[in-house]
Amino acid sequence: MTRQEQEASVEAAVASRYAAAARVVEPALCCAVAYDPALLSVIPDEVIQRDYGCGDPSRHVRSGDVVLDLGSGSGKTCFIASQVVGSTGRVIGVDANDEMLALARGAQKDVAEAIGFDNVCFLKARIQDLSLDLQRLDHWFGGQVISDLAGWQQMEEMIRGWRVEQPLVADSSIDIVVSNCVLNLVHPGDRRKLFGEVARVLKPGGRAVISDIVSDSDVPEHMQQDLALWSGCVSGAFREDRFLKAFAAEGLVEVEVVQRQSEPWTVVEGIEFRSVTVRAVSPERPGTLFDSIELPAIMPQDESSCCDPGGDCC
Repeated sequence: MTRQEQEASVEAAVASRYAAAARVVEPALCCAVAYDPALLSVIPDEVIQRDYGCGDPSRHVRSGDVVLDLGSGSGKTCFIASQVVGSTGRVIGVDANDEMLALARGAQKDVAEAIGFDNVCFLKARIQDLSLDLQRLDHWFGGQVISDLAGWQQMEEMIRGWRVEQPLVADSSIDIVVSNCVLNLVHPGDRRKLFGEVARVLKPGGRAVISDIVSDSDVPEHMQQDLALWSGCVSGAFREDRFLKAFAAEGLVEVEVVQRQSEPWTVVEGIEFRSVTVRAVSPERPGTLFDSIELPAIMPQDESSCCDPGGDCC
């Protein structure tokens, strides 16, 4: 199997399993995590039940933050963070799974009414490619037929323009990037790009707080080929030391483990898999005229965009 074929197989397996898990609760996909019950009280039960995580990075969110949740799933972490950041902050959830996005967006109005403000926006994108709005691309495909090489090249040029001129998540626009048990689902071939995207979108001094599953040794090739283990957050687990190095490789500093399971979540073929939460910081950069310009976290896309040019989410 080529790398491209393996990547496609992994993405298809993950998409299928999490689409099903948006419809029917699958307890095997998550670790037991304690959350503040006061913050959960306003969140619909179906959102809580269909949240699949291994930690609580929302504990590191601050009042007024602009938060980006990678792989936001049912939206639980976003709805918790929305209460913490308050009406002066914003929360952006990114997911590529239509079923999960529908679940999260369906709960958004109820949560907003319960807390008195709506500061959450859910966007469709791959977490390793935060420049491209997949919902916008879906809409474009709805009215187009590509039948030759010229049409394909025109589409590629259009997408290139979107990435550069209207990125879904702008450079240096996020105070804190969080993620809960999602990075391990990304194919290894895309992981350097994934961590590069985290570094790109963080403001100078911004934080990344990521909860994920790691292993105590290398996962053998035959396990990596097992798509059920991969979509179950096992085969794609980072080796713990390499997980920490991935943050530093993209220029993030002060990398530290802030929470680590003492006992493994599961053991497969003698390999221990456990949850860790890692915190890293985007280094402060010397001030320039460009840095003094406040960039919106979300660039306006088209009529389907859920955030207006002022940054207010619908």
